Amino acid sequence: MAKKDDRRASIKLTTVDDLFSTDESRADAQREKVMDIPLSEISDFPDHPFKVKADEAMLEMANSVKQYGVLVPGLVRPKAEGGYEMVAGHRRKKASELAGMETMPCIVRELDDDQATIIMVDSNLQREHIAPSEKAFAYKMKLEAMKRQAGRPSKENVSQVGTQKRSDELLADQVGESRNQIQRYIRLTHLIPSILEMVDEKRIAFNPAVELSYLAEKEQQDLYETIQSEDCTPSLSQALRMKKLSQGGRLNMDVIFSILTEEKPNQREKMHIQRERIDRFFPKNFTEKQKEDLIVQLLESWYRKRQREHGR
Repeated sequence: MAKKDDRRASIKLTTVDDLFSTDESRADAQREKVMDIPLSEISDFPDHPFKVKADEAMLEMANSVKQYGVLVPGLVRPKAEGGYEMVAGHRRKKASELAGMETMPCIVRELDDDQATIIMVDSNLQREHIAPSEKAFAYKMKLEAMKRQAGRPSKENVSQVGTQKRSDELLADQVGESRNQIQRYIRLTHLIPSILEMVDEKRIAFNPAVELSYLAEKEQQDLYETIQSEDCTPSLSQALRMKKLSQGGRLNMDVIFSILTEEKPNQREKMHIQRERIDRFFPKNFTEKQKEDLIVQLLESWYRKRQREHGR
């Protein structure tokens, strides 16, 4: 009798749904679908390295969303505590918010942390304009995720002789940069935010910035204060000297000042205008770059006018 009960227990009865469903309908149930998800239920990806600015391009995207909706769905993953986490589509989410939308079309996909990180980085690296800081943190996040995945390599990551490629070699192949250049970008993540912002604004060149990243945090802060007070930025040779002095424990505020204020080769004398003489002519929200551009435009207009007068 016990054996008969065991046989009955082992028999799996077909459910009513299985009886009346087809292979196609069952496959469709497993297929990913686009869902309209409330924006309030979507949180940003942790430590998202790509800046989402409410700039002119974003306002244009918001106007497009207002007229036509979000044409390309975002990608989210469900959170254990409820709601969703954005993986790809942060700019579309921001544009939807600015357009006054309450929901956004998204694909929901189950992803672990490393899978989500890699997709997040790859989807943003396709953008036309990427700041050095964005690329720096993106490369760092993706490389760390790839290293964690190295314990479960896929077949395409193994050569014919059975040797697995290094994670940084794979990343280099995928993004079209050398391994050395990827590591140089990642070095920028060691810069303090104020100096890294100057790199994004192209006030400090990439190569000097890489060398400055080896300075201690206090040394970088002293450097930033000297840059601000003296209105000058380090050349590559100056950055290399400061790096060497830092490694020898001989870099301080006085040394930084003496290096930055020395006359560079082929340096022309700079013209200095006292700030209080010109600031009253600009709107208060004007940046230094906007002031400089306006001064150059006015000088060009004045120069053309003089040329026309002399040509009469």
